[in-house]
Amino acid sequence: MESGGWHVEKRASLRNDSFSGEDNVPETGCLSIIVLGASGDLAKKKTFPALFHLFIQGFLLSNEVHIFGYARSKISDDDLRDRIRGYLVKGKTADSKQLEEVPKFLQLIKYVSGSYDSAEGFQKLDKEISEHEVLKNSIEGSSRRLFYLALPPSVYPSVCKMIKHYCMNKSDLGGWTRIVVEKPFGKDLASAETLSSQIGELFDEPQIYRIDHYLGKELVQNLLVLRFANRFFMPLWNRDNIDNVQIVFREDFGTEGRGGYFDQYGIIRDIIQNHLLQVLCLVAMERPISLKPEHVRDEKVKLVTLVQVLQSVLPINDEEVVLGQYEGYTDDPTVPDHSNTPTFATMVLRIHNERWEGVPFIMKAGKALNSRKAEIRVQFKDVPGDIFKCKKQGRNEFVIRLQPSEAMYMKLMVKTPGLEMSTVQSELDLSYRQRYQDIIIPEAYERLILDTIKGDQQHFVRRDELKAAWEIFTPLLHRIDKGELKSLPYKKGSRGPVKADELLEKAGYVQSDGYIWIPPTL
Repeated sequence: MESGGWHVEKRASLRNDSFSGEDNVPETGCLSIIVLGASGDLAKKKTFPALFHLFIQGFLLSNEVHIFGYARSKISDDDLRDRIRGYLVKGKTADSKQLEEVPKFLQLIKYVSGSYDSAEGFQKLDKEISEHEVLKNSIEGSSRRLFYLALPPSVYPSVCKMIKHYCMNKSDLGGWTRIVVEKPFGKDLASAETLSSQIGELFDEPQIYRIDHYLGKELVQNLLVLRFANRFFMPLWNRDNIDNVQIVFREDFGTEGRGGYFDQYGIIRDIIQNHLLQVLCLVAMERPISLKPEHVRDEKVKLVTLVQVLQSVLPINDEEVVLGQYEGYTDDPTVPDHSNTPTFATMVLRIHNERWEGVPFIMKAGKALNSRKAEIRVQFKDVPGDIFKCKKQGRNEFVIRLQPSEAMYMKLMVKTPGLEMSTVQSELDLSYRQRYQDIIIPEAYERLILDTIKGDQQHFVRRDELKAAWEIFTPLLHRIDKGELKSLPYKKGSRGPVKADELLEKAGYVQSDGYIWIPPTL
């Protein structure tokens, strides 16, 4: 890295030299990326754009990579290319070079039509992939096949069965077959275990990549560096200095036509049980032995499993849960009139171990609120013997803004400029847009797809980790489903139910008096 900036390193190849889940055989074969559900929204808005950006950065080379789309829709290669073309470049950031690369990328894409549970379609898909591999002079068993399931979980078992029976690549000569599956991974512990068992009967754990795009976000990936590469954080990161931790996800829009789908899950299953809990793991985990993927994942699992199985964390207390549903949610014709599904939730998790005993982890997520942001807010304890009498102005806080306006800033007390000895709260600010002006932060999907190709499972959810997460939340979710906990109404564009702020105060969070962080402008 050069002084004062970052650069994107051009890659000559996507050969895996360090994190392979298979035997240490050199990877020499071509790469086939198969996007199942290619005609759907997820594929055109996230998967294909991520592949395009990897292509223009040199991580996917046209002489070794081919992309296949598979779906039920009866369309041609050109039809699929036309559908995704407009999503590949963003208007504000597109330059002439990117636009020139679009046709080259689209020519790498071939479409195959077929159902998700019939042998005929997958036999045809395998034939197309094999023809590409022969064309690239790949030796049998050396080619690499990556299947991205941009599909609803209900079809995962049948699709995985078809892949296993008809589309597998031999792995004896450095080749491999890997599958990427999207959340939701079940609706509770039982359904998640059933889904895991069905997929686990067909594929080994090193072949399965359960993607949680939050783990690919720049600031989330920075957590390990912040915690374990900076000396001054290490003695502070514990119950002796930290009063509480908030992990927050806020959206300023509602379900926007997805009401029927969202109503099956709710905000806890959609956001807290996966995205926010993964962030909590990285905030609270112990230092891994090394940066090898399995060592990092072991520490995450070690902590999360203790939450329920080893009783390191008390079961979630209903008194420390506030649920909400924004007014107008049930106006959506696809949502039942008397739905109790929460569109907002604030809850407290308590980790009882030597590092975090007594520190509340406040998880907060909601839709149709007054702002859009995702952040981690670590609030430190009051200064003992406060000689400046500035306690009312607020506590020290370390805030990691995940999105938008990615930043890290430390709120601290300083002397007000002037002749008077008075204090004011200010900040030490690292705003990415200002500090790294020439760098485009990659989308999470770009990073995670690249990790999949490399065989790096560090930022993916392991089966035992998934089970541990559901063990924490399933009892609460079942009580909500039974109507034992009710969602409180709140107005669209508000902060959510008033009781949520009361819970924050009860948990020990102290609101700063008059302080507002303003992202710096260029």
